[in-house]
Amino acid sequence: MLRFLPSRHQWTAAPTWGAAVVATLGCALPLLLGLFSGHSGFLWASIGAFLAAQADPLHRFGMLRMLLLTLLGACSAGLGFWSAPGPLESLLVFAAGGLLLAWLQRFGREAGKLGLGMLVCLCLGQGQQHLGSMPNPYAVATLFTLGGLWATLLAFTLRGLHGLRLWPYMPRLPNVLKVLRQHAARLPHPQWRLYALGCSLVCGLAGLIVNLAGQPRGYWLTLAVVTSLQIDLKGRLPRAFKIALSVLLAAGLLVLLGESLQNPAQMVALVLSLTLLGRAFQVGRYSLYVLQMSFCILLLAESLAQDWQLDRERLLGSLIGVSLALLVALTLNVRRRLQVWRTARSGTDGLPR
Repeated sequence: MLRFLPSRHQWTAAPTWGAAVVATLGCALPLLLGLFSGHSGFLWASIGAFLAAQADPLHRFGMLRMLLLTLLGACSAGLGFWSAPGPLESLLVFAAGGLLLAWLQRFGREAGKLGLGMLVCLCLGQGQQHLGSMPNPYAVATLFTLGGLWATLLAFTLRGLHGLRLWPYMPRLPNVLKVLRQHAARLPHPQWRLYALGCSLVCGLAGLIVNLAGQPRGYWLTLAVVTSLQIDLKGRLPRAFKIALSVLLAAGLLVLLGESLQNPAQMVALVLSLTLLGRAFQVGRYSLYVLQMSFCILLLAESLAQDWQLDRERLLGSLIGVSLALLVALTLNVRRRLQVWRTARSGTDGLPR
């Protein structure tokens, strides 16, 4: 039976050094080309390679996931780049992205990872458009695809070195759909609809704010929203505040690293080191995986940045994004309290007087 549920262990049982090497080598070549040429467009190839390497190529479904992440990530990045100039386009595209993320989270951890990667690429595409380094969304999608295919080629080589089939046997589609339906049936539909509505509204509002503000690195705001949107139908406020605080601490740490180094070469070396360690010791728990992946993606996007004097704008964007995400948690909490109050009141009214 195909399993999509995460392990109960917080970390993977053993470091996946093969996938870590694929991720590091996949990101190294584009980053070095961008460092020597001075063109930040090579960042898209490194991001594509990193996102594709999130799938372990030695697993049965690893190669299929790599191709899906590459194809869908390229489409999302190009769509985000296309929607950046227009307020209405940004609102609609990000609202649809938030709804898609909430829908995929119903089907388990792996499907949630796929939706997370698509929405992250959407955020980066919109934020990079104002930097003026890429001419059109087709160039963004092409560079992203080349990076993902480069990582896929390395993954095929890794499978050959281990004596595995280059393309493993795939499961039957009815079996996959059966497992997905089982995961979706575990969530209460009314509460999930409220969560999906909140995700759609908050993501759409985040995309609109970035468009109206016109900041060159608006993905600090949208990525903070995406990282903080983790499904919790019970609306527990302490968990939401912990996630929000973790996002703000990660953003502050990245700003501190950028200001202290102020050197793209040193940033690239740091990025490759953290990519190797982060992919080798990948978190097994979904909520922590979201934080880990978002931090690495943001570090990749900022590796060649030379405008670290805009630290306040970066931190302010993260603060606004976290505040927007907390609205979803507050809405779910208020909804849960109202439901409990109505249930208690109906039970009291039914007692004999």
